[in-house]
Amino acid sequence: MSPEQALTALDKALDSERSALITSDAETLMEANQAKLAALRQLEALQPEPQWHDQIRRLMDRNRANGVLLARRQREVRWALRHLGRSDNQASYSADGKVAYATHGRSFGSV
Repeated sequence: MSPEQALTALDKALDSERSALITSDAETLMEANQAKLAALRQLEALQPEPQWHDQIRRLMDRNRANGVLLARRQREVRWALRHLGRSDNQASYSADGKVAYATHGRSFGSV
């Protein structure tokens, strides 16, 4: 794969990731994430020439914007779970990269 192909694949993956985040499509989000990681691995292996650096910076900015959107979605889900009396008891990463543990929720019954 050429650097141009890897950059195009990364561009498409970031578009798909953003769309999945906006529409709350978890399956597409996972697929986009896998495609993004594959494209990034290719770019790391190829070590693109300086002529690609501007495009890489733009893609990096888009990736950060997707990260901001993802963080917002995570906050919304945590808020909803908290208000439903549920919470995720698994560890996750906070915005500063540290592991954060959610508190245990309470159950009001089951169906």
